[in-house]
Amino acid sequence: MERVCRSCNTSLSTTFIDLGLSPVSNSFVKRDEVMKGSKFYPLHAYVCGSCLLVQLDEYETPEQIFNEEYAYFSSFSASWLQHSKEYVEMVMERFSIDESSKVIEVACNDGYLLQYFKEFNVPVLGIEPSANVAEVAKGKGIPVIDEFFSVELANKLVTHDQKADLLIGNNVLAHVPDINDFVKGLKLLLNDQGIITLEFPHLLELINGNQFDTIYHEHYSYLSLLTVKNIFEKFGLTIFHVELLPTHGSSLRIFARHSEDDSKPVLDTVRTILDREVKYGLNKLETYKAFNEQAIKVKRNILKLLMAFKDDGKSIVGYGAPAKGNTLLNFCGTGKDFFDYVVDNNPYKQGTFLPGTLIPVLPPSEIYKTKPDVIIIMPWNLKDEILELIKSMNDWDAQVVVLIPEPKVLM
Repeated sequence: MERVCRSCNTSLSTTFIDLGLSPVSNSFVKRDEVMKGSKFYPLHAYVCGSCLLVQLDEYETPEQIFNEEYAYFSSFSASWLQHSKEYVEMVMERFSIDESSKVIEVACNDGYLLQYFKEFNVPVLGIEPSANVAEVAKGKGIPVIDEFFSVELANKLVTHDQKADLLIGNNVLAHVPDINDFVKGLKLLLNDQGIITLEFPHLLELINGNQFDTIYHEHYSYLSLLTVKNIFEKFGLTIFHVELLPTHGSSLRIFARHSEDDSKPVLDTVRTILDREVKYGLNKLETYKAFNEQAIKVKRNILKLLMAFKDDGKSIVGYGAPAKGNTLLNFCGTGKDFFDYVVDNNPYKQGTFLPGTLIPVLPPSEIYKTKPDVIIIMPWNLKDEILELIKSMNDWDAQVVVLIPEPKVLM
């Protein structure tokens, strides 16, 4: 069967990166399921030779990945909550969002962001297909529709006079297999002079920072401003402002409007980022072809460091059990022969085992009990936040390490 681009339907054949076989990254294994085995799928990203969208094949549907039981809860990161609160304060002031506005967030997760609008009595609506995290948002008094966002759902909301003055989507655009349907739905749901803000990890920094571990099956696309701008324009949406963010290893926050809405001029920030991407080579297929070998070199360096620790008789644990950590561990082939366990603040993950490697996930208090020689911070994007936590408990001089963009001993 021919592989085609999910954006422009061009035939796909150029490898961006081949990470081998890996399970779905958030499919944490419960204790009574350990002996049942796990499903592994190719984790092979391609780049479209026409529109340059980097993408994965769809091996499990969004319904299989996100429905019912999803392991990621946004509110367990203090820095992400602070980021969200600052966004709310900024956007309310800049675009006069108030009690007369309608704010809709696609993929609202556990209400981590909409709760701050609610404090100002701004009418909000969340859309979240994962039932378990949606229930947490509802418990905060946030109305939530338990469905995937699509053109069909957008049309339903429009018929019930539910258009958005501010339409938000944080770290969701990469998660949708039908990116055209998603963006078309945004167009339908947006009020005439409304604003869309989306945040997504920046492909430029994924390449530049060796962030291959952010590639996993629930991320169907990997996005540059060049590709997103083209998709938005195809559906009558114009990006008028872009911000660089430190979140998730470097993200873009785009601001978009209807193309026919001339009340918001396109700012120089858009051209600045586009020029930076072109200068880096994101408009050339050769740039994408080079990434696979780059990641393999990092893998070798990671294995050298881990083997050196084990050869010295040191015990190793991981701090955090993020999806990116599961990609990394499976790609490197490092399981319980290297890691005694990992810890995570999320009670939903505690008592389970990492997909593929079957490393046990325990509460952070376990570190106090066992006093490991080496602690590896798995969610490197939260490095500073986690490093402060470790410093406060590390009275036995454990070494603290990150593995991306290169393996490095922090203390």
